Amino acid sequence: MSPRLRRRSTEPAEENAAGTGSTATATESAPTEPAPEPTPEPTAEPAPAPAPVATGRERRRTLAHTTPVLLLRASHPRQAALTGAGMAVAAAIAGRPGREVGLVLVTVLVGQAVLGWHNDLVDRRRDAQHLPSGKPIADGYLDPGTTWFALGCGVLLLVPLAVSNGVTAGCLYLASVGIGLLGNLILRKSWLSWVTWAASYALLPAFLSYGGWGGQATGNPPATAMVALAAALGVGVHFLCALPGLVVDHENGFRHLPLRVALKIGATRLLVVSLAWTGLALVGLLLVGNTVGLSQ
Repeated sequence: MSPRLRRRSTEPAEENAAGTGSTATATESAPTEPAPEPTPEPTAEPAPAPAPVATGRERRRTLAHTTPVLLLRASHPRQAALTGAGMAVAAAIAGRPGREVGLVLVTVLVGQAVLGWHNDLVDRRRDAQHLPSGKPIADGYLDPGTTWFALGCGVLLLVPLAVSNGVTAGCLYLASVGIGLLGNLILRKSWLSWVTWAASYALLPAFLSYGGWGGQATGNPPATAMVALAAALGVGVHFLCALPGLVVDHENGFRHLPLRVALKIGATRLLVVSLAWTGLALVGLLLVGNTVGLSQ
């Protein structure tokens, strides 16, 4: 009798297959967590750019546009320096001591600065029509309000300085400056423009002859010839100061005396005549001062 073959049960295999399938299904259905984002590496902050180094030209330009320098430029410094130096030399020739010569110099410098600031303030709109005018106020570099404030401070300083030369002398010099300020407003457009210059300079010999040290100082009236020659000097200075602006004044309708003369003889001849006139007036002042003296 042959042995009977027994059939092997396949249930465990099916169960295993079923188990495997369910495991695979479970594995497939399980949610996958997102991979963590990489942490950015810290980057170094950029170093601040170095401050630009100003060149020599830029430093000069910055210095030239500072308020004190602009005020100095608006004060007509060359005219102020020449007038102040001339008056100081005249005081020294007249035998005044050093401290009085220094007082005369400072007084005249402050007075000329006041006149220069006022002139540029009055002319700022006219000068602004011809840019660049070379004048800080008209070109927009210097605020008119700042200039008015400086002018007011200058006047407040000028009054005690002038009186320190003596009450009479101080009043005469303040009158001279007042006439100059008036000349910035009237007569300057007409052929009578020379009048205020002559009157203003005519008072300068009296300022020196009556002057001294301290408010109680008294002196003597000036020599008549000195007064006349000083007035002539003022006319010459007027012509010389008007020469650079003849073209602009002509375009603006001015008809002052220097312009009228220039239209007839030409600007070059006017320059020669003005220099000769001014030089002769200065020589005359020196001669009269050495022979007659400053005072009567």
